[in-house]
Amino acid sequence: MEPLVSIGMPIFNCEKTLKLAIRSLLNQTYPHWELLLIDDGSEDQTLNIAQSFKDPRIRVIADGLNQKLQRRLNQAISLSQGKYFARMDGDDIAYPERLKSQVEYLEEHPEIDLLGTKYVVFDGEGNPMGTTQGNLEHNEICHRPRAGFNILHPTWMGKTEWFRTYQYRTWATRIEDYDILVRSYQNSCFACLPDVLLGYRVANLSLKKSLVSRYNLSRILLEKAWTEKKYGWTWGVVEQLAKASVDVVAMSTGLNLKILRHRTGNQPVSPKELRQWQEIWEKSNSDTEDIKY
Repeated sequence: MEPLVSIGMPIFNCEKTLKLAIRSLLNQTYPHWELLLIDDGSEDQTLNIAQSFKDPRIRVIADGLNQKLQRRLNQAISLSQGKYFARMDGDDIAYPERLKSQVEYLEEHPEIDLLGTKYVVFDGEGNPMGTTQGNLEHNEICHRPRAGFNILHPTWMGKTEWFRTYQYRTWATRIEDYDILVRSYQNSCFACLPDVLLGYRVANLSLKKSLVSRYNLSRILLEKAWTEKKYGWTWGVVEQLAKASVDVVAMSTGLNLKILRHRTGNQPVSPKELRQWQEIWEKSNSDTEDIKY
């Protein structure tokens, strides 16, 4: 029996995108998975849509509360039955080979704790905006930890025990992925696959959310500097202050879309990648037309 993969997907008010996300998992070439859909107190039709899927591999958990992403991720980890735990959001689209490719790599490389993939960035209409050329090896991914780790959160798959060891800290809002990476990278091994295996949906930037993430990231950097007595980490705080200033100016002058494109899609989509994405987008949309809730 091949290993079970538990997919943690906290959901909140994503009625317009959830069907596509779930259907992309039902289209996986790797069948041994469970999907943990944890509703975080949605106020639209999100929960009804989640419950409309009758596949026995899908588990819907709802308590009516709004506890935020970090707590819900920890809840998903605690409920996971699989050898591996994978991340995905309710507005993204997994390529059919995603789970199969990641499981095969992790089985062949047992030293790897966490594995990401390359991804295509797309807008609300399904138009590809670019891809990000990920670093493949641990040393490359962790080359400048105070500046970030080039391994996108919704592409993660790793050992479930690794997630249980590090957990998500509840106060690290908008920066929960960076927080877990910066606490673990010195005692873990990361990798990233070179193939595009996820469609990552982006929307307009929010100044409030951007500033919250920069504040919490600065808090993490200061904590790192203090606990390890390595004060070079404080330069990252200076960098965050500078970037926050740029955000304020850009978003107040209507340049947020240009910033969004620069940050999320800094590599052009190749003709092959474009054809592949168009096929997946069309299939995902056609598959959801007959779903009722």
